[in-house]
Parts: sequence; structure tokens; C-alpha cells
Amino acid sequence: MTRVAAVDCGTNSIRLLVADADPAIGELTDLDRRMTIVRLGQGVDRTGRLAPEALERTFAACREYAEIVKEHGAERLRFVATSASRDAENRDVFVRGVLDILGVEPEVITGDQEAEFSFTGATRELSGRTDLHRPFLVVDIGGGSTEFVVGEDHVRAARSVDVGCVRMTERHLVRDGAVVDPPTAEQIAAMRADIEAALDRAEETVPLREARTLVGLAGSVTTVSAIAQDLPAYDSTAIHHSRVSRARVGEITEWLLRSTHAERARVPSMHPGRVDVIGAGALVLLAVMERTGAEEVVVSEHDILDGIAWSVA
Repeated sequence: MTRVAAVDCGTNSIRLLVADADPAIGELTDLDRRMTIVRLGQGVDRTGRLAPEALERTFAACREYAEIVKEHGAERLRFVATSASRDAENRDVFVRGVLDILGVEPEVITGDQEAEFSFTGATRELSGRTDLHRPFLVVDIGGGSTEFVVGEDHVRAARSVDVGCVRMTERHLVRDGAVVDPPTAEQIAAMRADIEAALDRAEETVPLREARTLVGLAGSVTTVSAIAQDLPAYDSTAIHHSRVSRARVGEITEWLLRSTHAERARVPSMHPGRVDVIGAGALVLLAVMERTGAEEVVVSEHDILDGIAWSVA
């Protein structure tokens, strides 16, 4: 057993996992798993820089996580930063701040590395399942990018493309500094065209249509599952390894894109930080299912964060 800590800092959220890892049996035992919406990628697509207020939100979460890591006595910590901090001109400010607070330098990983971690985290515990057919297609819909990975027990092909729920919302659904509520048909069509072009790029590298099982990761997908199950509150146990049909994803996406902010905010399983970006995230998921012909998505709560923890162990 090794006690490890992993931090995944993405475009929309920052997450912490402290766990005991037993590589011999392939098991991670969670001690603390949490997520904070910090919107680090706020405005990056437009300005190319991390906003001061976004950095401060992120550093505040890091200070909280440093206390948790210390309390649990984790032997090793790895901090991985993804799309927003890859793209920003002033990422050195971000790196210095994290190093000062947590004592480790954030690793600004490539999209391909991100995909490897996502695949390991999502599929390690699915390897013994006889009801799920290989190859797996793991789709990790983040805030700034989406990772596509195809593989059996190991990664065969991977690609990261710059479509995510925050990036698509800011690019297509914002007018005069505010999210259009609800978006127009023209805005949705433009966003859909952007997503389809990204899927074309992904297919240059990853054989999306060869996959037999679609595994969906991250907050947009887990929130769609929570809505599909009509959960009275966000429940990780009910969401993990749930299955949602393509027809149901289509219904939910249509509702999210024609609803108002207030209507989405009333969904009991909806995190407040996802209210404005969930429609774009759901549309990415639906487009993937239509492109691949997947009749359902297997939803996983275990993702890049678990892959990072395994890499430390």
C-alpha cells in the first residue's frame, strides 16, 4: 500500500484525490475525493492569458487541498494541469503559485498524456467485465478540450481536440459578456459545426467507429447521467458505471439548450458552476454518440484523476 495524492487542474474545475493504492490487486481506496469549480480557463480562448481572479480562485482551492494532503499524510503528490494552463501566455504565474502552496511544480501535460491518464483511470476496473466489449472508446469532455482514446487493455490511439464545455460556451454562446439564455438556433448550429469539425480531426488519429463500448468521463457526462436518473442530489455511487441511452442523451441535450439559467439551476444534481456550460458539454457527448453509432454511454466517475494517482503509485 502506498498513500498518494493527485491533483487534476483543468479549465473549469480543480480536483483532489487522496487514496491508498495497491498495485498488486489494482485497487485504489479513496480517503478523500473532492472537486472545486474555479474556472481557471475564464477568457483564455479570447485573451490567451489566465485572468487574475481565476488564478486567485485556483490558488484558494490549492491552499485548502494542501491542508487535506497534510492531514492524510500522503507520501507522494502529483499535480497535473491541463488545457487552460497549456494555452496561456502567463502560465509561469500559475506554476509559481502552485509550487509555493503545495510544494510541487504543476506538470503541464500534453493532450496525449492527458488521454493516457484518462484511459487508465477509466478502464482499469472494467478489465474483468464480461458484459462490456472491447475495444473501449474513452471520451473525457473537459472544459477546454476533449480527449479521445481507443484501446483494449492499453492505449492504441489517442487524440486531444480543443472542444470543451467552457470553450464552446465562450466561443459560441456569449454575447456582450453574458451567456445567451437560451441560445439561438444559429448559435447552436455554429457550435455543432465546430464540434463536428473537431470529431473529423480526432478521426484522423483515432478509429472512433471501431469501438464497441463508449466510456464517458468528467462533469458534463456525469451530470447528464444524474439528470437521466432524476437523482434528488448528486450521487457518485448511483452515477458510477450507470448507462445512458443515446435517445435519452438527445432528449436531455435538447432540454438543456432550450432551458433558461433558472430552469437549469433548479436541477437538484446540478453543480452551480456547470449551469451555464452544461448544454455545450451535453452537445459534445451527443455528437460523439451519433458519430460512433454508440447506443449507450457507460458513465465513469473514475477518470484522469485516478490515472494520475496510479502513475504516482
